[in-house]
Amino acid sequence: MKKKVLKITGITLLVLIALLVAIPLFLQGKIKQIIKDKVNNSINATLDFEDADLSLLKSFPNANVELTNLSLVNKAPFEGDTLFSSSDIELTLSIKELFKSADEPIVIQKLNIDKAKLHILVDENSNANYDIAKADDESPAEATEESSDNFTLNMDSYAITNSEIIYDDRSSGMRFLLAEMNHSGTGDLSLEQSELKTMTDALVSFEMDSTKYLNNNKISLDALIGIDLKESKYTFLENKALINQLPLVFDGFVKVNEDNQEVDITFKTPSSDFKNFLAVIPEAYSKNIETVQTTGNFEVSGEFKGIVDDEHIPAFHIAINSDNASFKYPDLPKSVQNVYIDTEINNTTGITEDTFVDIKRLSFTIDQDKFNLVAKIRDLMGNTKVDADMDGRINLANISQAYPVPADYNLKGILNADIATSFDMESLEKKRYQNTRTTGKASVSGFEYASEELKNPVVINTAAVSFNPDTVTLDSFQGKTGSTDFDAKGTLTNLLGFMFNNENVEGNFNLTSNTFALNDFMMEETTEAETGETETPTSGGEERIKIPSFLDCTIEAAAGTVLYDNLKLKNVKGTLTIKDETATVKNLTSDLFGGSLALNGSVSTKETASTFDVDLGMSNFGISESFAALDMFQVLAPLANALQGKLNSTVKISGNLKEDFTPNLATISGNLLAELLSTKVTTEKAPLLSALDSKLNFLDTKEIDLSDLKTALSFDNGSVKVKPFTLKYKDIAINVDGSHTFDKQLQYSATLDVPTKYLGTEVNKLIAQMNDDSLKDLTIPVTANIGGNYTNPTVTTDLTSGVKTLTTQLVEIQKQKLVNQGKDKAKDLLSDVFKKDENDTTATKSDGVKEAIGGLLGGEKTTTTDTTKTETKEDQVKSAAKSVLGGLLGKKKKDTVN
Repeated sequence: MKKKVLKITGITLLVLIALLVAIPLFLQGKIKQIIKDKVNNSINATLDFEDADLSLLKSFPNANVELTNLSLVNKAPFEGDTLFSSSDIELTLSIKELFKSADEPIVIQKLNIDKAKLHILVDENSNANYDIAKADDESPAEATEESSDNFTLNMDSYAITNSEIIYDDRSSGMRFLLAEMNHSGTGDLSLEQSELKTMTDALVSFEMDSTKYLNNNKISLDALIGIDLKESKYTFLENKALINQLPLVFDGFVKVNEDNQEVDITFKTPSSDFKNFLAVIPEAYSKNIETVQTTGNFEVSGEFKGIVDDEHIPAFHIAINSDNASFKYPDLPKSVQNVYIDTEINNTTGITEDTFVDIKRLSFTIDQDKFNLVAKIRDLMGNTKVDADMDGRINLANISQAYPVPADYNLKGILNADIATSFDMESLEKKRYQNTRTTGKASVSGFEYASEELKNPVVINTAAVSFNPDTVTLDSFQGKTGSTDFDAKGTLTNLLGFMFNNENVEGNFNLTSNTFALNDFMMEETTEAETGETETPTSGGEERIKIPSFLDCTIEAAAGTVLYDNLKLKNVKGTLTIKDETATVKNLTSDLFGGSLALNGSVSTKETASTFDVDLGMSNFGISESFAALDMFQVLAPLANALQGKLNSTVKISGNLKEDFTPNLATISGNLLAELLSTKVTTEKAPLLSALDSKLNFLDTKEIDLSDLKTALSFDNGSVKVKPFTLKYKDIAINVDGSHTFDKQLQYSATLDVPTKYLGTEVNKLIAQMNDDSLKDLTIPVTANIGGNYTNPTVTTDLTSGVKTLTTQLVEIQKQKLVNQGKDKAKDLLSDVFKKDENDTTATKSDGVKEAIGGLLGGEKTTTTDTTKTETKEDQVKSAAKSVLGGLLGKKKKDTVN
């Protein structure tokens, strides 16, 4: 019998276990569809989840349902926005709830939500994305009755972990964030009256109209809440809250009505220890307050009482008081003493905009330093209005000696202030600065200021500002950054806008400096690679000079020395306008290279590549110094390196700047006009001139006269074109024309009008025999074609063919004169010879040559076969030509008779 009972029991247990395992397999699909249908049929949104896992063993004797990757996505007008999401939701409910139809309410006993995100959004038109309930066709009375009959809340615990709640109201400019939130509650919520034990911790941020009042401040709440479901009333019974490390206790209740909520809550600090004040400050700044030595009190108390609806908030009163307190951190040498705080935050009307702050007294001392502030701030949530008076003297270094300020603040300097101000935020935002009133004086000395837009900290030796009702005067601003010193005075037109509204510094200033180094304003900046042909891609971490974006001002500047690249500009004066990362210079003058410089133009660092567009005027520049120091001039006029003397020039140029603010030569374009004064040539520094000397022996380039030479250049796309100009060498005119590239590839021609006296004794002997005065100033054109590059030039000339042509023509003319056929002057007969195309000058009839030879030797033309005699005459002519060429090319004269 016992065996039979055990057998039956065992079989029963196996069947039950099999059912517990099998039932979820049959019901799992049903549960998934029931949840989706029930929710989606009642909301104007779409609920979906990846899977629904049903278990009868995990929470036995109850069922356990786990939903993974759940999302609730809005429909219009927030189409596609996710209202709620969670990686995991776990429900515990009675097994019988699984067998209910889709239209029956389901009672949940436990709820756990992990990694959830609730994003509540109210748009500019006050539409709320959480308003997703479908309109009910039933009358309100019927709906309420059915709802109360069918709805049962039987949850005894819940938990929300690692979650986030965002409330973003764009209609009011308010944003509230709870991050890293963990919240749990336990209690029997199935009763009309019950108690709920809750624990909450999170990081809270609160922003209103772009002003952050809380930023990741830590809060925690351990509360016992009395719940009256019939009255919809929730009462704080026992509770303790921490804001940062400030403890608070609450009393009172919240009652939910049909059209509004009633609030009646009071709170206060449980103790009056001054450590409560340090606890308000974020822990990252206040450090470990447990070891801080304090005297005196710090108390916070307040109440919220009234109605919450679409138009009202509860009226409230918050009082903050401290009387003659002090504190000292054990690791710091100084203490903060005589701390007085008497402040109230109030709203008596329940209208949000009517919130106001009354700082009746805020003062403290550190050693002999004192600070006092009295202020009234009205319409805190609307058009904020501020009336404040502050005075005191603070050694900023003492702050870090008494309070754990982050080391990178590096506070230094003495601050003195005695200021009264009155303004409203709307006037600041709309730049109606005439509505503000600020009077008094403020000064700082020995202060250091560091900015992401400045390479070196700015050391302010002294700075003093006077405030008048309509203007702010910079009485002095003396300091240094890097090797740059400055002394500025002027007027600011929007100091309040700069301080409170993130506007640019506007004003007019006079600036003087002994040394102003542009390198002090170079910043390390990562620039992205560019695809443009004219700009070399820049790798990360390159230094680049940036014009500060917050400047919008006009500066009358004067500097003893300005350092730019390897240049030293002396006695610099001019007007500088800075706006939108662009510096515009007007009427700048400076001493440079022994002469004077005038400059007008602009530089911009707004785009990825910095650009410039300037007009330069140079007077009495030392040529060798300026061309040795300026890469740009070496590219535009490479021969100038060999010149000694003075230069007058005007340059119009534009292009891109490299990271060190020097011109990117591959991008520049413009034109140049130049006049040389008292110039000498150093041939050794110019390979091109040496090459010309070797090709034209009669030419000594050292003696070329460059005085009063004027020339013009135009440049673009890496090429420099020279407008034709003429040089003088003794009585030889040299006409120059051509171009070169920025990499110094040459393509020039120099045409020399060479007098015959430089062409050797034989040519001059032929001319003398003609006895024609018109041939005394006869010249022939010799063209030198210049190629190659500046360091290795190539020079070719047509000198040989020119002399040969001249000799032939002289022989022909002599023959004509001997046979009485020459009626014109010899010069006239030669006038067109060298104007013809180069290919035509070598065409000479053999008969004419023979006749000319015969005339030259004084004999008559013969038809005898005395070939020996004839060949000797022709050889004499050839020898004469060779002798001419030899003299011209600098060779020794050889015998002409074979």
